[in-house]
Amino acid sequence: MPTDLSPLIAATTRWLTVSYPPSGGALASALCEAQARQAVTVAAWLRYPTEIDAGLVTFAGPGGAARLDWITGAEPADDHPAGERAWRTWVDEVVASWAAALLTDDELAGLAVAALAEGEHTAAAPVEFRRLLTPGEGDRRAAALLRHPDLLAPVAELHLDQLIDRLTPGRFLAA
Repeated sequence: MPTDLSPLIAATTRWLTVSYPPSGGALASALCEAQARQAVTVAAWLRYPTEIDAGLVTFAGPGGAARLDWITGAEPADDHPAGERAWRTWVDEVVASWAAALLTDDELAGLAVAALAEGEHTAAAPVEFRRLLTPGEGDRRAAALLRHPDLLAPVAELHLDQLIDRLTPGRFLAA
């Protein structure tokens, strides 16, 4: 069973950066995407902490962006061109919600990255999450919409209780 979360991470990152676009040119776009990707990676690794969890979501599919699009006021899924519909099926609503929460709360992001030590992903691929944890002024300017707490609140609050439960010390629950 495949256990690679990269399609889910890529699609959810893309959804966040399309829904909350960067402010500026190519550099701002790259900085915004890096922050979104780091937040989504942390959220995905927390949501699917084991190879079995990752394999199950890879097999069953994460659910898609329809509800997220509705919440953010995006056009209906039927209005998207065919090429747009394909990647949107790999968006994970819970991962997007958790990533939005991490992008808007530095303390929560720190707790989430620390919690990754309990999972299997960081043992296989240790990663730094500097742009998520300690964004510079250029990072914040580039991702002004992506890190705006009021704009992300409808998405971040969707599954915030589950994220808080997941980050409670001593609790390690599979998806």
